[in-house]
Amino acid sequence: MATRGAAGSARGTRADEQRQRILAGAVAVFSRRGYRAASMNDVAAQVGLSKPALYHYVANKQALLVAVYEEVLDESTARAEAIVASAPSTREAVRRLLVDRVAYTCEHRDLLTICFEEESELPAELAEPILERRRAFEDVVLGAVQRHLDESGRTLPMAVRTYVNACLGAANWTYKWFDPAGPRSPRELGEDIAAALLPVLDG
Repeated sequence: MATRGAAGSARGTRADEQRQRILAGAVAVFSRRGYRAASMNDVAAQVGLSKPALYHYVANKQALLVAVYEEVLDESTARAEAIVASAPSTREAVRRLLVDRVAYTCEHRDLLTICFEEESELPAELAEPILERRRAFEDVVLGAVQRHLDESGRTLPMAVRTYVNACLGAANWTYKWFDPAGPRSPRELGEDIAAALLPVLDG
């Protein structure tokens, strides 16, 4: 029994690894060609699989796009929750969230390009669960900001969600203009953007 379980676990691990390889290949193809122009043949060629073998792991191109969104949003939420849990203060939690979001965006520009530019390709029934995941991530950031305001007794000159959306918009837009060959690393750029946004919390 134990041997069979171990074998099943190994098969599961190999299948998971293959799906991750396919997802990475899809990201490369979608970011290079655009989702609409890309085909499952392109993805299969990218990862060195036959088209029938590819369909063994993923139902269709739309399912691949959904998987990209799920991967980014689930990872983003997990990172944000870990940052909030480990920060020594509520203000530092907000600062670290902003720095990390900029760094993540700059370091995963292919992924974020797909997420920000291909959302209209998802039908409503598939888009809604993705929007729920996005709200879950945004709520982690909003909660961190609100806890800092409650703790410090400060108020914002705008709705808290407006401030959070403005911060995330500034962080996310770096996928468009960040230059990997520029003078600032992703994390240094995150520090710069956080330094520009945090004074609103301290006012």
